[in-house]
Amino acid sequence: MATRLEPLRVALAQIDARVGDIAGNAALISDRIAAARDAGAALVVFPELALTGYPPEDLLLKTSFLARTGEALEELAAETHGIVALVGFPERATDVHNAAAVLADGRVAAVYRKNYLPNYGVFDEQRYFQAGREPALIEVNGVLIGLTICEDIWEPGPPAAAEALAGAHMIVNLSASPFHAGKGLARERMIVQRARDSIAAVAFCNMVGGQDELIFDGYSLAVGADGELLARAPQFEESLCVFTMDPQAVEAARLRDTRHRAAVQRSWLDGPPEVPVLARLAVEQAPEAEQVGGPVADVLDPLEEIYRALVLGVRDYVEKNGFSHVVFGVSGGIDSALVALIAVDALGPDRVSCVVMPSPYSSTETQADARAIASNLGAGLIELPIEQAMRSFDEMLAGVFDGLEPDITEENIQARIRGNLVMALSNKFGWLVLTTGNKSELSVGYATLYGDMAGGFAVLKDVFKTTVYRLVRWRNEREGRELVPASVLERPPSAELRHGQRDEDSLPPYEVLDRILAGYVEEELDADELERRGLPAEEVERVIRLVDRAEYKRRQAPPGIRISTKAFGRDRRLPITNRFESRPARAASA
Repeated sequence: MATRLEPLRVALAQIDARVGDIAGNAALISDRIAAARDAGAALVVFPELALTGYPPEDLLLKTSFLARTGEALEELAAETHGIVALVGFPERATDVHNAAAVLADGRVAAVYRKNYLPNYGVFDEQRYFQAGREPALIEVNGVLIGLTICEDIWEPGPPAAAEALAGAHMIVNLSASPFHAGKGLARERMIVQRARDSIAAVAFCNMVGGQDELIFDGYSLAVGADGELLARAPQFEESLCVFTMDPQAVEAARLRDTRHRAAVQRSWLDGPPEVPVLARLAVEQAPEAEQVGGPVADVLDPLEEIYRALVLGVRDYVEKNGFSHVVFGVSGGIDSALVALIAVDALGPDRVSCVVMPSPYSSTETQADARAIASNLGAGLIELPIEQAMRSFDEMLAGVFDGLEPDITEENIQARIRGNLVMALSNKFGWLVLTTGNKSELSVGYATLYGDMAGGFAVLKDVFKTTVYRLVRWRNEREGRELVPASVLERPPSAELRHGQRDEDSLPPYEVLDRILAGYVEEELDADELERRGLPAEEVERVIRLVDRAEYKRRQAPPGIRISTKAFGRDRRLPITNRFESRPARAASA
């Protein structure tokens, strides 16, 4: 007669690990193990590669790095009593594996190896890891738990499906799933589908935090076998999300839904199913009956989601790289206004300096707006007029440029003067320079190398201009007052490097430009496909030429926060020297 299984209390430890900080990550994991045990959990799940941070990249090629990780794992295991912990780490065996350690009773009780190694987009795991070959189960208080790591559950079928057919009541997934806009809801829908297909509960634990260009949004969750949400952790913050799952509910669901009987039968044709139970573990739990489920955090709306990602990206890049302060130019334009909002929300006004650098072409209105933004946010304000430096450059170059009309050369000199000034502040005070250019400008090369592109971190590198406007409006509305003056939102955008200059003198309207860029850069559409979307042919061809020519500039841009499915940097890798054309030149008519 089958023994009735008691509910299992599980904790999802959504942590902000720091790449390479093995000791610090181990201390964080130890703290969360203790907190989960105190909360009555029998099982605590950590993210993928939690012990090293994700992605450790070429640190994985250092034998000393792998050795220290192994030592830290053994020390963690020795502290693990009264609870089972699943901890992501790189396992060095005959090769290196992306693995999950099962820590219990003061030892490493078992190890599961990731089966599917992603090698697309921002992922490069086949460079570092050997793939595992089989699904695996563990048993905790009689409850069968299938083990998976990140990509293992995105792929339909094994290992998750095999574990469910072998009787798993719950599939657990250790993940480091990077954020892009809308990713959280898409991921939740996928997990719901896996639960329904497997007739098994699914518990997903994701990393949170910023790592160079990548943002991890957390959003850990647990879903019942019927696809109903059991628990959801918040986005963009650390959390210990504790929930209760009922294995009896899973068994009851399988009695009612017999879809898998034939599949189970087929799996036995060649002998017993090849899904090993790596460890059978028992943990004391409180005897009282527990209500199934746990806390369910709200899902952020699309604009808040992007804004929170940008704030987290700035905060973690600054903190994890040891900076105490940031500095950037504030022009009175929309881009630097948004960077100022994000920087102050990420770090506080005392750690932010705005530099106003007027030229003879700077209008009194934009300069007043720049000062108002710094004042409204309580940030530091530094004023450094550049007219004298402009005259000095004109005098130095007068002989060489004799007889030539002023052009973009003089405009770029202004941008480079400003770049030199903020870099001087950085050098003198150890501040991190934030750049303020957006994705629309960077895409088409409407940016100056060693000028407005000079800096250490590009906050808006993956944010189109139209989204910049939407985010500033959202932030003003949320505050209930104009942190950014309405005039900044209403004024036609301009670099103000010559009299009467407007961005649309050089570029299509941003509403058109951003639609072209979204199709060409993020969706890899060619000119014909873009035109079939109703975009003007002349503008499509012009924008594609500009994008292709600007690749050399983007290679020299600082790292920036990824919020789309195709960001410049890790995602999009095109040769600088490149003669391919999206659409071959049309033959001349006879």
